[in-house]
Amino acid sequence: MRLPCFGLFVFGVLLSVFRLAHSSTDNDFVKVRAVNLGGWLVVEGWIKPSLFDGIPNRDMLDGTQVQLKSVGLQKYLSAGDGGGGNLTVDRDAASSWETFKLWRISMNEFQFRCFNGQFLTASDGDVISATADSPGDSETFYIERNNTLLHIKLLNGSYLQVTDNNQLTSNYTSQPGWDDDMATFEMTIVANNLHGDYQLANGYGPEQAKSVLTEHRKNFVSGSDFLFMAQKGINAVRIPVGWWIAYDPDPPAPFIGGSLNALDRAFYWAQIYGLKCIIDLHAAPGSQNGMEHSASRDGSVDWPSEANIQKTLDVINFLAQRYADNPCLLGIELLNEPSAAAVPLDTLVSYYKTGYQIVRSYSNTAYVIFCQRIGNADPMELYQAYLGASNTVVDLHYYNLFDPYFEKLNATENIQFIYKNRLPQVQSLNRANGPLVFIGEWVNEWNVTNASQVQYQLFGNVQLEVYGEASFGWSYWTLKCNSVHWDYEWNIKNRYLIGGSLLISPSYMLLVAGCLMYLLPLLT
Repeated sequence: MRLPCFGLFVFGVLLSVFRLAHSSTDNDFVKVRAVNLGGWLVVEGWIKPSLFDGIPNRDMLDGTQVQLKSVGLQKYLSAGDGGGGNLTVDRDAASSWETFKLWRISMNEFQFRCFNGQFLTASDGDVISATADSPGDSETFYIERNNTLLHIKLLNGSYLQVTDNNQLTSNYTSQPGWDDDMATFEMTIVANNLHGDYQLANGYGPEQAKSVLTEHRKNFVSGSDFLFMAQKGINAVRIPVGWWIAYDPDPPAPFIGGSLNALDRAFYWAQIYGLKCIIDLHAAPGSQNGMEHSASRDGSVDWPSEANIQKTLDVINFLAQRYADNPCLLGIELLNEPSAAAVPLDTLVSYYKTGYQIVRSYSNTAYVIFCQRIGNADPMELYQAYLGASNTVVDLHYYNLFDPYFEKLNATENIQFIYKNRLPQVQSLNRANGPLVFIGEWVNEWNVTNASQVQYQLFGNVQLEVYGEASFGWSYWTLKCNSVHWDYEWNIKNRYLIGGSLLISPSYMLLVAGCLMYLLPLLT
């Protein structure tokens, strides 16, 4: 029974590949076959973890979530109702009110942000409260650390201590010892998952961060990578950039200049090797999704404000003006992965329409790309909003990851999902009256444990063919990565991902026919 079941699976895959290989219509437009240059000009620590190795106290970066327990009372510090009143030290167990996000000032100085956004403050006499809307000196605390044990003091030298009536005060005036339980706190790190440009720059400080990022931008992506991609049939790159690029060479703190020069180099290499460039605004002011790749300081989404949106439009204006006449510019993506939960559709549509007009004021031919909201959002919402008259594209990101649904799927089920769910959506959007369809991010990775090379090849080739149906094309995430199955170069060199051109060659169709001839007797 095992052989026929496997044969049915292969038979279905081969039939689908045969059908897809002949389903696209020919026209003058050359579809995009691109690779993302992720982790280069917008830092993502998981792509290159070694960037953070030299940061002191690197487990206490901006956005790290901590809980503090009094050693003396064996109770947790709590900002009742999430903030807005005095701090108490009276909780036996910790939850959201007892969890604080760090804002790092230096390797030993921190501010503590509560669940509702207020900061711990010593501005109300000796009693510590959670009432400050914006932080300053009164909200800055100096940390003395002994592994997980902390002493916390104000900038005036007074230490925090707990009282018998469960308050937190700042009137311990002498230097406490580690056996002074009422002035000692045990820190639990609940989450330390933000490793972006903000964390790197603020973690190292300006001088060291400049040295680290200058070296990274110089060497992580090079002209030889563009040559490699061109040789493998890639015809474009999608280049994530941060909003601070418009302020180069001296962007607002803590961001580090130099990314504009690197982007210029990318356009130079693209011209040499015959590639096109998509500039992708990956990180907007205030963060559009609260993730490290949008340079969020602490996971908050503060982009949807009038000031931040105007600043973002100014960045689009800068990029369009600078690169509109460059023959390698293919398009500008106005915003990467805005959060459906935090970015209202009407706000996003208004921004997209204005951004489109800005790009059009410099170029009639550059594609203007609108990314789908991530989370609970239907891409059709962007087709129903008239975003622009010509050369518009909607960007979808397809991962068989990041959702509990995919956690238990086996190899066959993952491949079936691409055919049964992804393909119909691509075909439906292709037929919609509106922008072209772009699978701007996808990867040859899944939650299947101990998958074989052949299974990876099948999964990758199915994605290449289905996403190749998108009317604008696709872009693989990402060129290089510490996690090898995300690494395009590794996948190609180790033949875990076999280039899409193979699937439409006459020799491959002969192979398909031969396989079918072999399998048919086994299936009858």
